[in-house]
Amino acid sequence: METITWHDFERVELRVGTILEAADFPEARKPAFKVRVDFGEFGIRWSSAQITKHYTKDELLGRQIVGVVNFPEKQIANFMSEFLVTGFADENGDIVLTAIDKPVPNGSKLI
Repeated sequence: METITWHDFERVELRVGTILEAADFPEARKPAFKVRVDFGEFGIRWSSAQITKHYTKDELLGRQIVGVVNFPEKQIANFMSEFLVTGFADENGDIVLTAIDKPVPNGSKLI
């Protein structure tokens, strides 16, 4: 494992946001949802997330997630992803979202 400096870590903008909308994304190569997330002062942004194995669209609404908001936009099929949804792969490689166990303000930074 490569070591990074504290400065390297501080440059990654890991922010909390609340999912406002989740939609099917049939054009994605792997099963995914499009999610629209409110990051407070960092705005409302869209991303795609390969989280269809553990979550339904209805379960996602109102859920707080952690996203990397300072990556450049990335085109996925016909869609521009504006942040990276964070999570962990389970034993089958399916993604489990990074969890927030108590509500915090949208836009809060992981420290």
